[in-house]
Amino acid sequence: MKKALSLLAIVALSMGTVNAYAQEDMAATEEVVDSTTETMDSSDAVLDSSAAASDSAATETEEATEEVVEEAIETEKGFTQILKEKFIEGGAFFMSFVLLALVLGLALVIERIIYLTFAQTNTEKLLSEVEGALNHGGIDAAKEVCRNTRGPVATIFFEGLDHYDEGLDMVDKSIMSVGSVENGKLEKGVSWISLFIALAPMLGFMGTVIGMIGAFDAIEAAGDINPSLVAGGIKVALLTTVFGLITAIILQIFYNLIVAMIDGIVIKMEDASISFLDILVEFKKKNS
Repeated sequence: MKKALSLLAIVALSMGTVNAYAQEDMAATEEVVDSTTETMDSSDAVLDSSAAASDSAATETEEATEEVVEEAIETEKGFTQILKEKFIEGGAFFMSFVLLALVLGLALVIERIIYLTFAQTNTEKLLSEVEGALNHGGIDAAKEVCRNTRGPVATIFFEGLDHYDEGLDMVDKSIMSVGSVENGKLEKGVSWISLFIALAPMLGFMGTVIGMIGAFDAIEAAGDINPSLVAGGIKVALLTTVFGLITAIILQIFYNLIVAMIDGIVIKMEDASISFLDILVEFKKKNS
């Protein structure tokens, strides 16, 4: 009996110890879960704050970009609008003549630049082709090469070959005469550009004079020197002068470009003509 009671007491004590350990383990587990939950909550809060910061930064960047674009558009519109307003304020009569000079001058400039661009020729390549055609096919083959090549240099070569049977002196004379004609074609219309260059500021100065006359007429009619009366006439005078000078400057730049292109083509024509005569001399020696 005593042994049974002692066994029961031992079992009861062991059960109590196990329960105590189980309760301690559960409490520790709950603490770990609570700490993990708190950590996750803090991480979510950090992520939310980061996302909010990035969203706000992106929004600010988009707003700044839109503001820059709007300012650029407003500036462009403002410049165009100001240009139109100043043109109208300068007076429709003289400003229309200045605009007409600019349009006609630019039209001639574009036409000359296109013509001179197509008039340029690779003279070294053409000379080698003509020389090869002379050595292999004679005068007719060389004339065919010149006929299929555009530009004044090829035209000069063709005329020289066409007079080959009349002697080298006639070839030289034909080259000189045809070269003068081609040079005149290159300079065609350039004098009109120079006319518009001189005419545009003259029209502007005429508008200036007329504007000043209007200002003095207003002063005479009012009998008093009032700045508001003089300002209108002087403004018209200055605007017509400015637009006339701008037109002349633009056309002068293109005029110098065209003259430089013409000079370059003429120099190539002269050098190529000398080389062409040397080729014909050598060809005549071989066939004589």
